[in-house]
Amino acid sequence: MQRALLAAVLSGLIAPAIGTFIVQRRMSLLGDGLGHVAIMGVGLALMTGWAPLPVAVVTCVAGAVVVELLRQHGKASGDLGLAILFYGGLASGVLMAGVAGQGAGGLSAYLFGSLTSVSTQDLWIIAGLAVVILALTVGLAPRLFAVSVDEDYSQVLGIRVRLLNLLVVVLAAVTVTISMRTVGLLLISALMVIPVATAQQSFIGFTASFFGAMGIGAAAAVTGTVGSFYLDTATGATIVVTAILLLGLSWLVGRRLRGAERFIPYVEDHGTHTHVPAEGHDDAFAHRPGIAVIQHGDHVDYVHDGHRHARHGDHYDEH
Repeated sequence: MQRALLAAVLSGLIAPAIGTFIVQRRMSLLGDGLGHVAIMGVGLALMTGWAPLPVAVVTCVAGAVVVELLRQHGKASGDLGLAILFYGGLASGVLMAGVAGQGAGGLSAYLFGSLTSVSTQDLWIIAGLAVVILALTVGLAPRLFAVSVDEDYSQVLGIRVRLLNLLVVVLAAVTVTISMRTVGLLLISALMVIPVATAQQSFIGFTASFFGAMGIGAAAAVTGTVGSFYLDTATGATIVVTAILLLGLSWLVGRRLRGAERFIPYVEDHGTHTHVPAEGHDDAFAHRPGIAVIQHGDHVDYVHDGHRHARHGDHYDEH
């Protein structure tokens, strides 16, 4: 039970941490697709006799990287990539489990979670990977958020968008696989998404929502684990149901938690303000040192000294 609680808490922390950026990218079903790829890794481990967790991590990360690279290079859309993850991974996993003599029943502990089967070695692997995931998501949170919201503008700011997109899917793949013992590969996506939605209903601002989602995920994991012990129910399902109940509670009391009544809408009085145009720019200005000229849709932006100017009629406006 001690190992189960520790594994559940770690999963409850890291799943919403990476899930925050997945939700911002509108790829909430990514966890499901990666879970199916991890099934292929488990099937491979059963067929070869290797340890399931390391093999599932490597397989899932490799599949996530391939699909993300295909998406970045325009070889496949996001929906097509997810379909490849879903069906290819699931079919391969069941096929290899059958070859190993386990059949689909041998995968059930990984599909729906089996906390009581977490070994001390598994717990050390989970703890080590969880530390890496939390360090990267917390340390790179501003950049990951910027990339998730607006890739084009992030690229203008000099952020390495492609590298960070790869990092997000790799961290998501690792999160899915190390949580297969706690929540299960078919349910981990819920723990990556539902606490994030709950935090968005309960907190204002990215930082508060980010850490709030981690706290809500940990609370749901602990409550679900303890509840499953006394109710004699499946642990993964109990954790997810607990997270859904917390989401429902946030819908009822979220406005009061956010203190929305303290925020007064601001209406700008254009009649009392004069428009101050930005300094003029021309072709000669574009060739000065330190000036970046960015093609933005049907016009050109000039970026310099922390400012971004664009032509607007007979003058330039600051974006």
